[in-house]
Amino acid sequence: MDKPLEELIYRLSRLPGIGTKTARRLSYFLLDSPPEEAEQLAMAIQEAREKIRECSICHDYTDSDPCSICKSEHRDRTVICVVERPQDVQVMEATGKYNGLYHVLHGVIVPERGIVPQKLRIKELMERLKHEPIKELILATNPTKDGDMTARYITRTLADVDIHITRIAHGIPVGGDLEYYDELTVATALAHRTDYREK
Repeated sequence: MDKPLEELIYRLSRLPGIGTKTARRLSYFLLDSPPEEAEQLAMAIQEAREKIRECSICHDYTDSDPCSICKSEHRDRTVICVVERPQDVQVMEATGKYNGLYHVLHGVIVPERGIVPQKLRIKELMERLKHEPIKELILATNPTKDGDMTARYITRTLADVDIHITRIAHGIPVGGDLEYYDELTVATALAHRTDYREK
């Protein structure tokens, strides 16, 4: 196999959810497409890398700072939904059932991989809670071992803070990934969230 094609397949195969077979199929699709298709794809990637950054408030990805949700006057500014990744914000928004604010952690606590609380946006969350009139914190980390560990850590950290802490319902199965569920499932889990302070 020619080196440029081999490199293209390798690079595509490194994307999440794309194995070698899919990467090969995509590579040949790009080679069979008009040249401008590949050029537009490359330009879109480059533009996103150059213009998209983290919102200084919620840490979602945005091309403006603060992001449109953080600066909106139509959102409920007393509720923050904590999610693992920027793509989870889009999942929540797609339900049409949530009108509060967000906070993106950019991961979960995984001690064995060296991902400790200090590497996430947890400190920034605590700062927000000091300065914003938040009444409810919704923990929408995935129902996995690491997601639950992260939710418990945040709850313990806020043990002395007078704020209502809830956890989205586990209509999403344990071990699931929020990104892969349909809007109805996520909306149901959001509607049936439960108190999450440790007794």
